Amino acid sequence: MSWKSHIDELRARERLAEQMGGDERVARQRSMGKLTVRERVAFLADPGSFHEVGKIAGKAGYGPDDQIAEFLPATMVFGRATLNGRPAVILGDDFTVRGGASDASIAGKMLMAEQMANEYGMPIVRMIDGTGGGGSVKSLETNPRTYIPTTPAWEWLVANMQRAPVVSLALGPCAGLGAGRVAASHFSVMVKGLSQVFVAGPPVAKAIGEDVDKEGLGGWEINGRNGVVDNVVNSEHEAFAQARRFLSYMPLNSSEAPPVIEPTDDPKRREDFLIDIVPKDGKTPYMPRKIIEAVVDKTPEGSSFFEIGALWGRQVVTGLARIDGHPVAIIAGDPFFLDGAWTSDACEKVVRHIDLADTFHLPVIHFVDCPGFAVGVKHEKSGVTRKGVRAMAAIYQAQTPILPVVIRKAYGLAGSVMFNPTKTRWRYCWPSGDWGSLPMAGGIEAAYKRQLEAAEDPEAELKELYRKFEAMRSPFRTAEAFIAEEIIDPRDTRPLVVDFVHHAYRVIKAEPRSFGMRP
Repeated sequence: MSWKSHIDELRARERLAEQMGGDERVARQRSMGKLTVRERVAFLADPGSFHEVGKIAGKAGYGPDDQIAEFLPATMVFGRATLNGRPAVILGDDFTVRGGASDASIAGKMLMAEQMANEYGMPIVRMIDGTGGGGSVKSLETNPRTYIPTTPAWEWLVANMQRAPVVSLALGPCAGLGAGRVAASHFSVMVKGLSQVFVAGPPVAKAIGEDVDKEGLGGWEINGRNGVVDNVVNSEHEAFAQARRFLSYMPLNSSEAPPVIEPTDDPKRREDFLIDIVPKDGKTPYMPRKIIEAVVDKTPEGSSFFEIGALWGRQVVTGLARIDGHPVAIIAGDPFFLDGAWTSDACEKVVRHIDLADTFHLPVIHFVDCPGFAVGVKHEKSGVTRKGVRAMAAIYQAQTPILPVVIRKAYGLAGSVMFNPTKTRWRYCWPSGDWGSLPMAGGIEAAYKRQLEAAEDPEAELKELYRKFEAMRSPFRTAEAFIAEEIIDPRDTRPLVVDFVHHAYRVIKAEPRSFGMRP
C-alpha cells in the first residue's frame, strides 16, 4: 500500500501556503514597495539553506466531500537556515494574511521559533511586518468575547536577550506586539519610508485627539533618533545585509566565544596621521571615526567597523569591529556633539552597548574623550544623573575586558567611568590627554573667586593663574604618579590594542552572564 496520495495532498497544501494571502493581496504588498515574506526569506538566507517548519499550518475550509476547499496560511513563516554558513532561525510576518495579525497558528509558530533559538543556541532574525501577534476587533464576530491580554512567547523573547543574538528587521508598520518584538532585540533596523514602529496606529492616536499619519507617528526620523531602533537603511536588501553583518561578529549563543577569523591586516600597522589628528587647542573637534578606522582591521571590502546607533546619543559612537580577526565592541566620544558630554541618551546608548558586549563576550575598546555629564536645566530634566549612574553601573558590572584609550578629555563622574579601575588598570593615554575633576575653564574662576575679587587687576590675576595651572595639566605629570599608566605615541595604538585583544581572548569565559542585555 502506497502513501503517494497523502504525499500528493501534502504538496498541494504546500502550494496553497506558497500563495500566501492570494494574488490580490500579494499584488497590493508589492505595490507598496514591499517584498513578500517568502521573498524576504530567500534574500536573507544562504541560497538553498532554508528549511521551513509548519508550512501548512493555517485555517482550512472543507467541502461536502471533506476535501480541502479553501486555505489561509498562518501569518508567519518560520524555519532554520544558514547565514554566512552559520545556523540561524528565521521568522517572518506575512502581511498579506490579515495584515500579519494573529490567527490560530501564529502563537505556536512564534513560540517555537523563539524557543528553538534558545534551546538550540542559535541566533534568530525576525522580519516584522504588522501587529505580529495582535488581533482585530473584527475577530469578535467569530469569537464573541473579549479576553484578558497575554503576550505570546514573551518569556522566550526575554530569555533570548541573555541567550541568543536577536535581530529584528522592521519591514512595514509594526504595532503592538510587533513594535515590542522590534525593541526586544540586540540589534534592530528599520527602512526609510517603508516601516513604522508604534504602540498603536493612527486610528487609535486619533481617538485620543492626535491626527497623525503612520510616518509622523512612528517613522524612521522618530525611532532612528530616539533609540527605539538601532540603525536606519534605505531598502530591505540593506536591512538583510546589516542583519548578516551584525551576526558575523556574534557567537551563536552566550555559551560560546565570538567567531575569530583569519586576519588580512597587518597587526603592527601604524598610521602616521594619528600623531596630529587631535588639535592642540583642546577645543577644536576631530573625527573620532577616523581614529577608530585607523585602529581596527582593514578588509578587502573596507573597514571592519560596523556602526550601531549613529542617529541617536550622538555624543558617543558605538559599534562592532575586528582587531586582528577578533570581534570587539567599540565606544568613542564624539566632540562634534556637545564636546562629547554624556547626555541621557548617550548614557542609555552606553548601557545598551556594554550590555551587548558583556552578554556575548566581546572585549571593549573605549576611545575616551568625555568632558563629563551634560550640564544644564535641559539635561537635568532629562534625568541625566540617574541615566549616568546606570551607565557607570553597567561598566562596573561588566565582566568582559575593557581597554580605555584616552584621546583627550576625561572629566568628572562621566570621565571616570572609562572602565572599572578596581580591576587591572590596562589603559593607554595619548599626549593630548586632558583630565581632572572638572575642566580648568570655569574651575579656576570658581576655586579662586575671592582671590580674583580682591586682586587689583582681576584679569591679569586670572591670566597668571591659568599660566600656573597650565603647566600642571601635562599628562606627563600624571604619569609621574603612575595615575596615567602609559603615555603612548598615537601611531602605536593599533599594535598595542592588538596585544590587548589577544590577552583579553585568553581570559574571556564563554558562559552566560547572571543577566543579559535589557531591551
